[in-house]
Amino acid sequence: MEKGYRGIIPAMLTIFDKDGNVNLQGQKDYAEWLIRKGVNGLAPCGSTGEGAALSDDEKVKVVKATVEGAKGRVPVIGGIIGYSTKLACELAQKYKDIGANGIMCLLPFYYQPNVNDAMNHLRAVSKAWGGPITVYNNPWFAGYELNPSQVKVLSDEGYVNAIKAAHGDPMRCDYIKYICGDNVQVYYGHDYSPLESFVVGGDGWLSGLPNVVPDLAVELFKAIDKDHDLAKAKKVWAKILPIAYYFMYVRRANNDPHWLPMIKEAICMQGCDVGLPRLPAHAMDNADKKVLFDYLKQVYPDIKMA
Repeated sequence: MEKGYRGIIPAMLTIFDKDGNVNLQGQKDYAEWLIRKGVNGLAPCGSTGEGAALSDDEKVKVVKATVEGAKGRVPVIGGIIGYSTKLACELAQKYKDIGANGIMCLLPFYYQPNVNDAMNHLRAVSKAWGGPITVYNNPWFAGYELNPSQVKVLSDEGYVNAIKAAHGDPMRCDYIKYICGDNVQVYYGHDYSPLESFVVGGDGWLSGLPNVVPDLAVELFKAIDKDHDLAKAKKVWAKILPIAYYFMYVRRANNDPHWLPMIKEAICMQGCDVGLPRLPAHAMDNADKKVLFDYLKQVYPDIKMA
């Protein structure tokens, strides 16, 4: 069976203009910025890409702009977030037509169908796509999940060749790799234990934080996957840790801004203008920006406050 992709695949943001419309040139420029940082793939229109806030027409435009920005240098994996199997299949076909390399499909959410129906949803989307797909296993956003054995069933049937495991626990990566082997590429899908997931055999990192530290995320993965150097990887993770700590713990404890504007602002601070999220998420105020900047400066000491 065809294999999925490996490495650092940021769950891309969607770029909007000042009026809240999709900014296609901004999307291309952002793709270029990430590729120059060394990422191994791009995943637009997922959760970090505000997929639930986009119309299907907008999703197609965003994925197309990302494909055009990537220029074949890295694979583009388009996100499908929705309940309807019919609409998901139509979107998969459109992504295929515009040149996406893969799709990542969230389990149908909100109504929480039974698992057999959810698996049939994924089978249908895979057939519409014309090959195996990436499953987005996110129990918080979907409200339920596939267990590793169910993932194996879909893999054995030829419908799934990769999974974003968003649980946070690297043991999930370990167990899926144990029962599926290299038939399923397992991407760590959270932001606080990527190092541990790589050590137990995870095939990459597909989440929000790699947008903020793409170069260091690539360095971290290479230290384990290529160099087999745990000491080196721990040093790289120590560089990332201040912003991961802020993102995962400090921000929540202090009831600071939503993670969407935080990620966007952190990238803007590095000189890549990715704009603002769509409402109801809103811009960070100056005090919050200062806190974010202080943590980001611990990661990148040379950045300057605008």
